[in-house]
Amino acid sequence: MNEQSLTRRPSTSALDVSSIRSMFPILQEKVYDKPLIYFDNAATTQKPKQVLDCIQNYYSSYNSNVHRGVHYLSQKATDAMEDARKIIQKYIGAELNEEIIFTQGTTGSLNLLAYSFCQMLKPGDEIIISAMEHHANIVPWQIACEHKQLKLRVIPFLEHGELDLETFVKLISSNTKLVSVTHASNTLGTINPVEEIIRIAHQHNIPVSIDGAQAIQHLPVDVQKMDCDFYSFSGHKIYGPTGIGVLYGKKKWLDRMPPYQSGGEMIKEVSFEKTTYGELPFKFEAGTPNIEGIIGLGEAIRFVQETGIQKAATYESELLSYFTSQLKTIPGIRIFGEAPHKVSVVSFLVDGIHPYDTGVLLDKMGIAVRTGHHCTQPIMKYFNIPGTVRASLAVYNTSSEIDIFIHSLERVKKMF
Repeated sequence: MNEQSLTRRPSTSALDVSSIRSMFPILQEKVYDKPLIYFDNAATTQKPKQVLDCIQNYYSSYNSNVHRGVHYLSQKATDAMEDARKIIQKYIGAELNEEIIFTQGTTGSLNLLAYSFCQMLKPGDEIIISAMEHHANIVPWQIACEHKQLKLRVIPFLEHGELDLETFVKLISSNTKLVSVTHASNTLGTINPVEEIIRIAHQHNIPVSIDGAQAIQHLPVDVQKMDCDFYSFSGHKIYGPTGIGVLYGKKKWLDRMPPYQSGGEMIKEVSFEKTTYGELPFKFEAGTPNIEGIIGLGEAIRFVQETGIQKAATYESELLSYFTSQLKTIPGIRIFGEAPHKVSVVSFLVDGIHPYDTGVLLDKMGIAVRTGHHCTQPIMKYFNIPGTVRASLAVYNTSSEIDIFIHSLERVKKMF
């Protein structure tokens, strides 16, 4: 990519960004009497009106528990929930409806997987993760390793934020039982070569789990084409509600794995002598589900489908290039994560200014960013920094907002 293309303002010809922005009521809000500029989408995306209306309609029109009720409201709620499961199944390309397990988020999905999958392992078996993982894809495996006497191996990353695949290959042994890596880094923005990682692992008959929390809203995802064995994501990262997530798993693995939680819904028969478990997906969905969250997530997926994920991906890539080029015009800026393939996330520091101070001052100017270690402390340790300022962009952001951000950051720099 040449310098001219880097500085070109993003084209909105393929995407009606103005119309998209009008769907998000919160974008009309003001912060300290200034128009809100929301650059914290890696933490949570805002919700379009159709998602908000969908949730309100559930509570106003057919609020009821699901699956076991014979009355009208329960049947309607059940149909809406299971329709959402089908929407998600088709959206990510899962072969079977029952391969979609609802959880409370990516963290819940990874905890389910770490607990349940590792019940099938024996002392000395190994799990491989990477050094750029979110804590949610580190700590559950550490706990499982402690409980089952397993070993955790770590793929390092290189200076620009790319995984060291040569070392990955060397880490694989006859004891390796699972590889679990992020599709896209929430701090570095790196889009990892997950298909290559999966291909290498499968050559050794090793299943692969992909943390898709930071990819699902930016990239087309086809789990069958990718051939991953597990894929996790959160609703609130893809314009849906908080507290809802998905664990996709190939049926052959989900059938083998024991339940993670127990209680109602996940059972077939219960007696004081023995309990038998229900079929997929209910085997992993104990208790009353987050019904409104599931229905809202289904509606969020509809929004993404109507917008066009490929159009959105192209537009966000252009936004990222423009943002990065403009940021580099400011002296004393250091960007962390400059891999050639990134989602629209930029982590940076301004020389001599603590990231917290930068974030607080930007907030006073109406700009929302994230500061800190972003639940990736090993990355911060690698660069020997306390944290970064992270700006993360979504389909409703604009180049005009970026211009305001750059001007505001220059003001912050002058204050110090």
